[in-house]
Amino acid sequence: MFPINDAPGAWVADSKRTYGPLFSEIDALLRALDRFFIAENFTVSGEDLTARNFHEELATAKDAILRILGILEVVIPESRKNAYWFRNFAETKLLTTGKRDELRERSYRQDSPEGCLYLLYDSFINLKGVVADMVRGRDTSFLGFMHIGRIISKEIRGNTYFNPFRQTLNPEFDEIRSVEISDIVKMIRPGEIKKYVSVIYLYLFRFLRFMDFIDIETQRPVSLNASLMILVLLGAEIAIYQDYIEKTARKIKDPSLRLLLQSVTYQFSMETRRVYLQELRDVYRKKGSTQFRGKIENSYGILKNLTEQNILQLAQFFRPDIRGEDLFASFVAKVERSLRLREDIVALHKILSHVQRTRDNVRARIQAFETLRKYMVYFESSAFRLLRHDDYEEFAAFFSEMNAVKKDTLAPPHFLKVQQRMAQFAIFIEATIRSIENRSELTHRPLDKEKVDALVRQHG
Repeated sequence: MFPINDAPGAWVADSKRTYGPLFSEIDALLRALDRFFIAENFTVSGEDLTARNFHEELATAKDAILRILGILEVVIPESRKNAYWFRNFAETKLLTTGKRDELRERSYRQDSPEGCLYLLYDSFINLKGVVADMVRGRDTSFLGFMHIGRIISKEIRGNTYFNPFRQTLNPEFDEIRSVEISDIVKMIRPGEIKKYVSVIYLYLFRFLRFMDFIDIETQRPVSLNASLMILVLLGAEIAIYQDYIEKTARKIKDPSLRLLLQSVTYQFSMETRRVYLQELRDVYRKKGSTQFRGKIENSYGILKNLTEQNILQLAQFFRPDIRGEDLFASFVAKVERSLRLREDIVALHKILSHVQRTRDNVRARIQAFETLRKYMVYFESSAFRLLRHDDYEEFAAFFSEMNAVKKDTLAPPHFLKVQQRMAQFAIFIEATIRSIENRSELTHRPLDKEKVDALVRQHG
């Protein structure tokens, strides 16, 4: 009467062939929702969590649930969705208690992919209703947030076919998406090293797969929150990957390869600290501002560049002649990124010098300082993700100090301290520019002074 449980393989296989990327996104978002409610993955300052309002975090989870439901609406055929909604109507309006029990018993069986997908759909429709009601309130307690997380995790992990944690690596989605890298892995000897390198590459390409679902172009809150969820997931997955690398390095006898893997661990450690302890720290306080989207974009850029660089480094250990351009289209833009970074930093130096030259003209200094602040907003959204980790920390610290400067501090004698800090930072900028000038891709590429001057005028 109510065709909710189809014969195994009735239509999910066809849907996967048609909507493969959407099933991959479901896998990523289900993982992300589970990880999102684990306290060690929170991107908040070390405060008393039990006293904190988790309303914004719950709103983020709600948007991820909406995204999952949106995908399920696409991958489940229209006739099957109609059957689902008719079953719900019949369950509440037409059936006796005994018949309702029989229907629910059939509906909760997980004896086919179709039945499991229906169950997932049903679970998330109900979760949407509960979470949406909670979000309408102003406050969400830590315990309330965690209880919802446990319910969500139970629904995800209890699904026989669509639990993303059934396997450490899922061959349906986790693959080496590069012919060049696959060829390198095939030629590796001995077998034990080949196995380790294969797993490392599967992790790295999994990270890139997750990043495919981060939308850095959007302004829509639902997409931004789903993207933030994926970033939280990446932090958890990278921690698992680092643990695997550390254990693997201890088993490898080749000292050169062992040193390379230790270097990879260090790079991931430094850059993930930059993302999760700097870029995304207390990111919910920036919700609704242009900075929120910028933080997601910067974090995405840092992690994507880090992952691609590590794929290349490991490949070059086995095949030194391979280049980044052979693997990723993004490497073609490396020259453009270095050129842009140099121009942006030189423009910052010019604006900073102008503020320092205002001397005793307080009105001119206030105007020049406003130009500096406007340019810093631009710089954070453009050049921050292109900086090296060590440089980034110095830039972030200086920007934070300048944003804290109040108007009355720009008048003498208070301005002296600010001026001294600017002078120190100007020296650091000059050293950074010299370091960028030494990059091989900038050889025989002089600075475009007209572009720099246009940048300064644009923010003046």
